[in-house]
Amino acid sequence: MFKNNKILILGFARSGYEAAKVLIKRNNKVILNDSKEESKLEQDKIKELRDLGVEFVFGSHPDNLLDDSFDYLIKNPGVPIDHKYVLKARDLGIEVINEVEMAYRLLPKELKIVGITGTNGKTTTTTLTYNILSEYYGDKVVLAGNIGFPLCSVLDKLKKDNILVMEISCQQLENMSEFHPNIAVMTNLSPAHIDFLKSYDNYKRVKTKLFQNQTKDDVAILNIDNEDVINSTKDIKSTKKYFSSKTSIKGCHLVGDDIYYFDEKVMSRDDIFIAGMHNVENSMAAIMVAKEFDVPNDVIVKVISSFRGVEHRLEYVDTVNGRKFYNDTEATNIKCTQIALSSFNKPTIIILGGLERGQDFNELIPYMGHVKAIIAIGQCRDRVLEFGNNIGIDTYSFEHLNDGFNKCYDVSDEGDIILLSPASASWDQYKECEVRGAEFKSKVEELKNKYQN
Repeated sequence: MFKNNKILILGFARSGYEAAKVLIKRNNKVILNDSKEESKLEQDKIKELRDLGVEFVFGSHPDNLLDDSFDYLIKNPGVPIDHKYVLKARDLGIEVINEVEMAYRLLPKELKIVGITGTNGKTTTTTLTYNILSEYYGDKVVLAGNIGFPLCSVLDKLKKDNILVMEISCQQLENMSEFHPNIAVMTNLSPAHIDFLKSYDNYKRVKTKLFQNQTKDDVAILNIDNEDVINSTKDIKSTKKYFSSKTSIKGCHLVGDDIYYFDEKVMSRDDIFIAGMHNVENSMAAIMVAKEFDVPNDVIVKVISSFRGVEHRLEYVDTVNGRKFYNDTEATNIKCTQIALSSFNKPTIIILGGLERGQDFNELIPYMGHVKAIIAIGQCRDRVLEFGNNIGIDTYSFEHLNDGFNKCYDVSDEGDIILLSPASASWDQYKECEVRGAEFKSKVEELKNKYQN
């Protein structure tokens, strides 16, 4: 498979780069197209691929580039689903897939795959799952997927006895057809990525594709407290298993402050360092995967109790003069910020704003009771300012995070939380939200140095 074909890769980035390396070594004619100018992309990677024989078309998407001579279109997950090449490929009968689907078809069929998706918590759950399994099984466990490691990048080292743990995004699921995880996890569902997938119904449909190739011999681990998860998965063929932070169930659940797996106590929720009930749920999902692989409780407890969170996701940064700083730059939608706000009960200064996508900040009102000030930033800062003024919370507007950061400290007191949880994407000012988070962390470090010197 994927030998002696003519293949167009749409979009460079990490997945395009890794896919091109795999495909060119399998004697395919590979053309990689990206709308960005060549000078704005990584020159060493372009040279490496050119030396291997990859052809490039930069700067535009020429109408005559794609024709019926191509066998596949490999689409970067971030490319819109209605891109003209995607639509034309379908008209021409050319299969449109992505790097994950392509790599999946080249995997040893005997290895075990854990696929994890959901609107929120999937990266934390994936990291916890990987950490637990690798603590017990060592190098047999491999991490890949949307968490930052394209599946193509680990393809050469995978063997039939490996356990592959993968975070899977909706953008990846959109162009998957054969991908088949042995264990599939859905953390939760709520409206997100509507601009990409056009409607919430379509978003839910795409998310549920994670289970489409599973049989009764496979396991689906589901959040029973989330109505959309349950409704969306009612017709899947997998063996369903559930976790709940609200109800005693036959599965993983809370009994008081203790986490049980069926009738067996696994650990106390007080042993979980990372804040918030959502992280109790993420831990439960990881516990359920671990139990499918017969990992003992002492290993589970050791890993979860020592886990300090995923960078940029409600990440504890530091404490300066009694103020605790948290970096939640990955909160690019309202639901994520609701979760972040519900994780604290101390007076909070929150940084809100970024790319204007019409997000309804009024949906945060039930979670704002302990918020004492808002720092509005980014393209939508005027709407954030209006939101804050309307609900009677002191709000200060700045175009850039760099300009508004010091105001956070100025309006805070000892014991307060200072939280970057923007409820907005970062593309108005940053290449990616991680850059925004790194800037916030750098400002915290500067502040700490100022008061230590």
